[in-house]
Amino acid sequence: MPDQSPTLLAHITQKNSAKALFTAGPASLLEENLLGLRPCFGRGDTDYQQVEQAVLDALKSMTGHAQIARLQGSASLALEIASLNFLFGKVLVIDSGYYAQRLASFAEAAQRLGHVRTVTVVNWLDIADIAGQYDWVVACYTETSIGLKLPMNELRVLANRVDAQLFLDATASIGLEADHDQADVIAYSSCKGLFGLTGAAFIAFNQLPTNSVDGFYLNLHTHLERRMTGPYHAIASLYEVLPKHNDLREAVFINKTAMLQKFSSYATHPASHQPALCTWVDARIGSRDPRAVLYAPRGISGGSVVCHLGEAHLGSAATGEILNMLEVLA
Repeated sequence: MPDQSPTLLAHITQKNSAKALFTAGPASLLEENLLGLRPCFGRGDTDYQQVEQAVLDALKSMTGHAQIARLQGSASLALEIASLNFLFGKVLVIDSGYYAQRLASFAEAAQRLGHVRTVTVVNWLDIADIAGQYDWVVACYTETSIGLKLPMNELRVLANRVDAQLFLDATASIGLEADHDQADVIAYSSCKGLFGLTGAAFIAFNQLPTNSVDGFYLNLHTHLERRMTGPYHAIASLYEVLPKHNDLREAVFINKTAMLQKFSSYATHPASHQPALCTWVDARIGSRDPRAVLYAPRGISGGSVVCHLGEAHLGSAATGEILNMLEVLA
């Protein structure tokens, strides 16, 4: 690993001091993000190939999946590609908010291609009442639009009950929540709970899909075979991060705990449905500090969602001091 120079440390400290993020990702700037960057290319560059292999192996180990595809783009692109390549037959989508509804639109796109026969959308509050048989259950593990976590045990029990495979949007849960191995297919990005730079997306799975996708970019095999420029620098930004991930993620947990204490009278969801990444409170939260960048979630019905990635660079040394910038507005 290259030596950390005082100039680099001063640069990172200044950038993080100038902006306080309460948004859903990327996290605050980590020294490791920049230390991992290097000149790189996808073919014939043995140094980069070692970096990419180390990162992909770490991600597979984190989630417990046998195979992984990496691509350049957002988690939404990975979710769309995974939907078109994996989903077939009868699909059940658990509606937990804006991002789950986006998953329903991807399933409907697979239906138009002929892979999916039916798409049924059911509100997350009605999970216990779902019956019948499906081929796939599709859900958002952490729904940032309303600061909600759907407990993994409930999703896996549901999938087993309806004899289905489980496909998860893991964008807001990866690196922070447990038991991703209970899902058959997941998709996520390099930022948020992985603490990497934006630009890389991943699809993790155990068995190859059987759908035939007529196209280049939307075909999963194109990415598995690395047939275009990959997310080289985004992956490099994770190379120094992932070995320290357990410490870095403590900053999120510390801020989550502090948030629930500071605004305890405004909490919405019970503890079982509280995600690590963010908190939805029944109050209008604001800041008088010009450094604060607040989160404006898509589709929220009221209150505020505060995300907890702003002190990621401090790791287990975080104190939640950043929350002092926030207050309840009249």
